[in-house]
Amino acid sequence: MYTATFTFNKKQYDDEFYQLDAQIIALAKGIPGYLGEEAWENPESGLISNVYYWNSLEALQTLISHPLHQQAKAAQEKWLDGYQVVISQVLRTYGDNKLGPAWAAADSAHS
Repeated sequence: MYTATFTFNKKQYDDEFYQLDAQIIALAKGIPGYLGEEAWENPESGLISNVYYWNSLEALQTLISHPLHQQAKAAQEKWLDGYQVVISQVLRTYGDNKLGPAWAAADSAHS
C-alpha cells in the first residue's frame, strides 16, 4: 500500500476550487487501486493534511497525471499558501482493532 499525503496552508476557496475538487475526488474514487482517504487539521498551525491510500504507485500515478489534477496543480496558488506532498510506502499497520483500517473508515465516510 502507498500513501500520498498532501499538506497545505489554505487561502480563500472559490466556486472554481469546489467544482474542481469535487471532480478530482470523483476521479480518484473511480481509479482501480484507490483505497480511501483521511483529512487532518492542526488547529495551532492551521495546516491541513489529506492522506490518500492507494494499492499501487501506478494507481496513484493515474491520478497525478490526469489533466484535472494537472489543472488544479497549475492553479494552486489561488487557493493555497504553500503545500507539500509526501509519497510513502506503508510497511505495516497495527493497533488494537477498535478503529479498523483508516482507509476503510475514511472511504465509508464519503459513501
